[in-house]
Amino acid sequence: MRLELVKRPQRSALFSALSPFIAFVLTMIAGGIMFALLGINPFTAFNTYFVSPISEVWQLHELTIKAAPLILIAVGLAVCYRANIWNIGAEGQFILGGIAGSIIPVMFPTFESPIVLPLCLLLGMVGGALYAAIPALLKTRFNTNEILTSLMLVYVAQLFLDWMVRGPWRDPQGHGFPQTVLFNNSATLPELFPDSGRANWGFVFALVAAVAVWLLMSKMLKGFEVRVLGSSPRAGRFAGFSFNRMVFFAFMLSGALAGLAGISEVTGAINQLQPTISPGYGFTAIIVAFLGRLNPLGIVAAGLVLALTYLGGEAAQTALGISDKVARVFQGMLLFFVLGCDTLIHYRIRLVGLGAPKPDAVPAPKLEEAH
Repeated sequence: MRLELVKRPQRSALFSALSPFIAFVLTMIAGGIMFALLGINPFTAFNTYFVSPISEVWQLHELTIKAAPLILIAVGLAVCYRANIWNIGAEGQFILGGIAGSIIPVMFPTFESPIVLPLCLLLGMVGGALYAAIPALLKTRFNTNEILTSLMLVYVAQLFLDWMVRGPWRDPQGHGFPQTVLFNNSATLPELFPDSGRANWGFVFALVAAVAVWLLMSKMLKGFEVRVLGSSPRAGRFAGFSFNRMVFFAFMLSGALAGLAGISEVTGAINQLQPTISPGYGFTAIIVAFLGRLNPLGIVAAGLVLALTYLGGEAAQTALGISDKVARVFQGMLLFFVLGCDTLIHYRIRLVGLGAPKPDAVPAPKLEEAH
């Protein structure tokens, strides 16, 4: 006996719309069971996880700080995934964007000018885009698997960042700590509401990027090209679209937005380079992209939800005494249920016996005896 997935002739529009909500409810149920097994009251855990972190105004500011990089990265990933191009290396592109955008404030710490911050943001986008072009080049020239190459480049970026802050870019006045000099005011991302919290312009960048990519995908020829090549490369070739150019476009757009997220995080929330500048935003953004159904506007809501799990996880570690690994299980369960629900919307499960004929097999006609 075995299980087979059989493609449905037509998917349900209702369940397609409800899928993220069903996945979230299933995650809550599974999370409640997990907390009960740990000896923690599930209702107390959920209150700590989802309510307490946004009970005050300054906490809402922290929510936007966490959500901004998730939304920026996920919006770029959505373009890749709609084109059936699997960029798993956004974490590395995020890091390279942070490094490239920090060149001016680290190399020229006394240089202050209104053009410094725009140049930092531009360099961050260029750094992320060029780093994303590496797996694009390997895929188009050598037909390598972009999942493996983009993922392996994440570790290259992490080690490169660690080497830079411990070596060439270490602050000589930093008492031996592996970090760069603090950025000057010209290289610092301004706060939106300085009197009430730390929320900065990174969240505005995320909203603008979401709207711009939504317009690109829904109203422009390039978005149509992405959808056609993603659903049927053969039809795209007949229409005159180049799959290789699409690989570069999707990867570099995704990398540019991840790089913008990286330099926004460095110039905003951190204000210097450290050995670690991301708690895993590039990987969590994959969950955000699918939870938002690869729709840039849906990704904004999904990014806020996943940002809340970061804040809730930190609060749960303090209030409930759990580890960060347990706190992040929520993100893994959410991705599992999102993908599971989407799979069952497109396919149905069928139990097949070992000796049963294949469903598309046609029995041979019997030869009638001549009379």
